[in-house]
Amino acid sequence: MSQGKRGQQGGRRPRLLPLAALGAYLVLPVLAVQFANLGLIREGRRGRRELALTFDDGPDPVTTPAVLDALKAVGARATFFVLAGRASEHPQLIARMLAEGHEVAAHADKHVHAWIRTPWGGFLDVVRAVRRTANATGQPIKHHRPPHGAYTLATVLGQRAAGVRGVHWSVEGQDWQAGQTPDGVRERLLLRAGPGAVVVLHDAGPGAANTVPMLPGLLQELKARGYTFKTVSELEGAAPVDGAALRRRAFIALDHVFDRVGRIQPTAGRADNLFRTGPVAFPLEGVTLADGTPVPKGAPCAEFHVNNPLMVDLGISRPSIRQAQRDYRLVAADLLNRPDLRGAQFIFCISAVSPLMAVMGFETYDLPPADARRLRLWARVMRWGYSGAPKVAEPRLSILSRAAFLAQYGPDAR
Repeated sequence: MSQGKRGQQGGRRPRLLPLAALGAYLVLPVLAVQFANLGLIREGRRGRRELALTFDDGPDPVTTPAVLDALKAVGARATFFVLAGRASEHPQLIARMLAEGHEVAAHADKHVHAWIRTPWGGFLDVVRAVRRTANATGQPIKHHRPPHGAYTLATVLGQRAAGVRGVHWSVEGQDWQAGQTPDGVRERLLLRAGPGAVVVLHDAGPGAANTVPMLPGLLQELKARGYTFKTVSELEGAAPVDGAALRRRAFIALDHVFDRVGRIQPTAGRADNLFRTGPVAFPLEGVTLADGTPVPKGAPCAEFHVNNPLMVDLGISRPSIRQAQRDYRLVAADLLNRPDLRGAQFIFCISAVSPLMAVMGFETYDLPPADARRLRLWARVMRWGYSGAPKVAEPRLSILSRAAFLAQYGPDAR
């Protein structure tokens, strides 16, 4: 090899080293930890109506007491990710948090974004925050959330050195955004919060201006929906990514794509609903209902689909049947109120759980062989993803006329 070629190759390697170092330090942790949340707690199981409210940036003697008052009024427990200096300055607030059953976790020693810190500074901030927070509480600290939920390799190594688990979130209140309002934060959370959610809000700083006034109403509404409020440590299934979490994440992505293509929306606009509904032309031929009503191909219909991430943990079970019976009333409200569903003449689904649909009043019919073959693959995906899914089930059509469905689940039904 000539000296010229060796020199060219030698010149490439030094230029690649900084890029490789940057990738190992910043890019990989951002992708794997910050966005994919690998190794972090992000949510709990969705089999129970419980969620974890978390509050960052406090304590603040002006705003934190109002947050504590709202939680106490409904018997809710929460997790506070505190700034170490503020925790040391306001021991009375830390003592109140602990006395009322809340969890205190570490947020930061200095509230600086991880990406603009030196590696050594990022590592030390985690260690110092955990140590100083433990001194303020008199208890070991289990969890840490970095400012802005931002990670570098130094953040990950700092958490390991401090012996804490990182906590991210599945629902962000965005109470800190410019132009946000208390009503806007409340409505955002009522639409997005669901079983097992880890919700991030702020009890200090700009976000507190929205969170403090909206929190009592939010808690009352969620409690009316049957939710209980846990600390991160108490939340069922709140652990780093496991098989169920991966299945939930896969279904979240799959449902998102399917919903975008099919103009499908969560029923009642709520993420904790068991169903998603969209307008569609009836895709089959030759279907006639039991009362003799024909269902023409192309007839305007409402097609409903299950909330797949919820079904991963809820499974095919009595609780899911009870929730389906409740949530069909919300489907009925959508039929009456959603402009894209008001013209629907029939409501149907095609699934491998037609025996359950029959229990809930639907008529069930065999599919044409070509459609049944095509949908068997989805039935296998469902059996992989759901707890308690039937092992042998052929996809079938479950259908009711609009009038029959509203008679059973509409506002005048008993």
